[in-house]
Amino acid sequence: MEATGIQTLTHFIGGKQVAGKSGKFGDVYNPTTGEVIAHVPFATVEETREAIALAKAAFPAWRDTSVAKRAQVVMKFRNLLMSRIDELLEVICRESGKTYEDARGEVTRGVESLDLAIGAPHLVKGEYSVNVGGDINAYSAKYPLGVVAAISPFNFPIMVPLAQTSMALAVGNAVILKASEKVPMTAAFVSELWREAGLPDGIWTVINGDKDVVNELLENETVQAISFVGSTPVAKYIYETGAKYGKRVTALGGGKNNMVVMPDADLEQVADAFIGAAYGAASQRCMAISTIMPVGKETADKLVEILKEKTASLKVGSYEEIDTDFGPVISPQAKQMVLDVIAEGEREGAKVVCDGRALPIAQQSDGFYVGPTLFDDVKPGMKVYEQEIFGPVRNVVRVDSLDEAIALINKHELGNGVTIFTNDGYASRKFTTEIDVGMVGVNVPIPIPVGYHNFAGFKGSRFGEGHMFGPDQARFFTKTKTVSERWVAPNSTSTSAFAFPSND
Repeated sequence: MEATGIQTLTHFIGGKQVAGKSGKFGDVYNPTTGEVIAHVPFATVEETREAIALAKAAFPAWRDTSVAKRAQVVMKFRNLLMSRIDELLEVICRESGKTYEDARGEVTRGVESLDLAIGAPHLVKGEYSVNVGGDINAYSAKYPLGVVAAISPFNFPIMVPLAQTSMALAVGNAVILKASEKVPMTAAFVSELWREAGLPDGIWTVINGDKDVVNELLENETVQAISFVGSTPVAKYIYETGAKYGKRVTALGGGKNNMVVMPDADLEQVADAFIGAAYGAASQRCMAISTIMPVGKETADKLVEILKEKTASLKVGSYEEIDTDFGPVISPQAKQMVLDVIAEGEREGAKVVCDGRALPIAQQSDGFYVGPTLFDDVKPGMKVYEQEIFGPVRNVVRVDSLDEAIALINKHELGNGVTIFTNDGYASRKFTTEIDVGMVGVNVPIPIPVGYHNFAGFKGSRFGEGHMFGPDQARFFTKTKTVSERWVAPNSTSTSAFAFPSND
């Protein structure tokens, strides 16, 4: 029997809420209190196939709808979302533990993807050439792929799903979203808005579940493309499996993002930038700064003292408290993982500057709280340096030169984001030229591009050639058909030609 107040969620299939049939459910927590607030159904393979079949049946009519009318539906959805933003923020904060300020920033970034998708009529324009030879005209045109799928993470309940799906819908695809089972309530909220905006039944589907759903999406021949955001090991699996079954795949993995600090930088400004970029959203961002690399001992000593004071003053608490800097991690398992990492860092010889385990709320509340933790004297090879830590554990890695910093960063298997703080133009140019990372900042704490620029990392942070955000979304979710046409004049004569066609 369910406890009072626990909601039983549904899938969204064929334009309506559909109860799960498997009898298998996952718990959805309010990370702030530690309470279970909902049960999310895990679909069977059969349920997933039924949802895919409905999407396939709905696709032709949506493909044949003019791109201008499709863009109008996206515009209406955008307006509905903004008119109900307060409700949406409450849903996001309740199931993710984010602060209202952070959730609002996420929604704003998600809307950028909608704004770009509204411009789909421009992005899907083809090309036309007159008389390429022999009175032949040639043109290319972009067509939607069909049924496509997005698999989204828990840390951005709305921004990432909108980035993965808005353009896909606008250019004419039927979209299936496998939302994170940790934050499914936001996806349910969004589904109702798409229905109200006039999206045809079957064009937007949310199927909840675990690896059984994911594997069916990867293997089912109807699904033409997969967009994934999550950890690097899973991204690699998604890419390799999807490619094996002939799908177009973009799979974005983790990040171990560095902030290089040159001796000429303003250290107070650097510290403020680092604190927000490192600990915002309890460090559960793939673009969070994981490691700060001050160049030179004097720079490092001064910076660590400033960081120690600022980090210790951060307030960790509920999103309902207006002055909270960041909230809990997503689950009890995530909290335990973070505690284990801190203990491992100590064993490996890193120096604890700030200890998040000592935070009163982390010890007293049933919520999944861990305070901000900062290690100094971290070395390559240590777990806290090598692995992406999805929790508020950050590192100071001391280097003697900019060359050493570049070499360390380029050697790491992940290449998502990186930034440098300096007033030296030469150092900045050297850094941006030589660094092997996909998204680079100069005096910018989180170098995440705006919605109309492409987003993706290098190396183990991205598998496949697609991007999240930006004009590459339109290219990823369409296929280009090239047509050569010739209209023969009445009563003209012709002969057979056996040479390879050319414009001679």
